[in-house]
Amino acid sequence: MLNFLAPYKKFLIIFSILSIIIYFGIYTLLSPEKMLPIYSPRDINPELVDSTVQHIGNDHKIADFKFTNQNREVITQKDYENYIYVADFFFTTCPTICPKMTDNMVWLQEQLKNNPEVKLLSFSVTPDIDTPEVLKEYALEKGVDDSKWNLVTGDKKEIYYLARKSYLAVKTGKPEDIYDMVHTENFILIDKNKRIRGFYDGTNLDQPSEDDPETKNMQQLLEDILWLSENQ
Repeated sequence: MLNFLAPYKKFLIIFSILSIIIYFGIYTLLSPEKMLPIYSPRDINPELVDSTVQHIGNDHKIADFKFTNQNREVITQKDYENYIYVADFFFTTCPTICPKMTDNMVWLQEQLKNNPEVKLLSFSVTPDIDTPEVLKEYALEKGVDDSKWNLVTGDKKEIYYLARKSYLAVKTGKPEDIYDMVHTENFILIDKNKRIRGFYDGTNLDQPSEDDPETKNMQQLLEDILWLSENQ
């Protein structure tokens, strides 16, 4: 039998190599490369976006900011320059979704503790209550790593406009208070170029969304962060 195949040995080798190349070529075509969208105000639920920026369809980036963290340090965009980071909006006295969001952010902090490219950033939506001292007590209680995660407070108007014009993450609150905010469960993924790359349910660690199958959970956020770390 082997003697019979001998004249075809070269052909069989070439055929085998070509078959392998074709197989992997077809596999690559049928397995699309992972991509993360780049979000702009026009892509987002208008309830979460200030009317002055709802028309923007591209080149949307996070605006500069300046706030105070739990250690009374001034935190600006410079502190997040060339970092991937996750932002959210919360308040320390929130009795509903915030505790779960914070627990999940602590989980994310633990997963990323050895990744120097990633930071976390939480904005208080009640800065008049959440002073640096209050934020420090909250940070100690929750196990916040100061080197990786800033809890910030400051001027309510500035936080309001940053939330609605840059991060696209809060709804308007009481009509009688022009800068009142109703924060959502959203965690926002920001890349090294200050662009929004995803929104995630900060209350959902690893379960499929019952309301919207396209809504991503915390486990998917971690996967997207790791992908960005390797591809940006």
